[in-house]
Amino acid sequence: MKPDRRLIFLLTVGYRRLQRSLEQEMVAHDLTSAQSGVLFYLGRNDGALIGDVSQALDIVPSAMTGLADRMERAGLVKRRRDGDDGRAQRLYITAAGQELGKRAAARAKAVNTELMAGFSDDEIDVVSRWLTSLQQKFPKDKATLAIDRSKA
Repeated sequence: MKPDRRLIFLLTVGYRRLQRSLEQEMVAHDLTSAQSGVLFYLGRNDGALIGDVSQALDIVPSAMTGLADRMERAGLVKRRRDGDDGRAQRLYITAAGQELGKRAAARAKAVNTELMAGFSDDEIDVVSRWLTSLQQKFPKDKATLAIDRSKA
């Protein structure tokens, strides 16, 4: 049987099922996927500017502000004004955030292992390269896409 090449459909259905599964598991830990992403990022970049976190996670700034508010109320992060620019805020992970981040990272590793099961390293490399190419083909900033395509 010929493989299904309806890539948009397959990607959308796969994403929805994976996201639903992840969200159901995260609810048990009172954590959303977006919050996990913030904890993962701050685990490597503690004290990052809120705008940098927003950009790294592809979250619009207004949504990032609300997310930071909820995470601060939950005791997962603390916000402080930037020393150089009083308008900017930095996010710092708390001990509770570090602990929850470690549990979320362990679960993410298990899910990644499950996603790769039954595929060779070469096949996973192709899938990874394809998924990464989507970020280049469909950037957040459509002006970037127009400039890149005009150079081709």
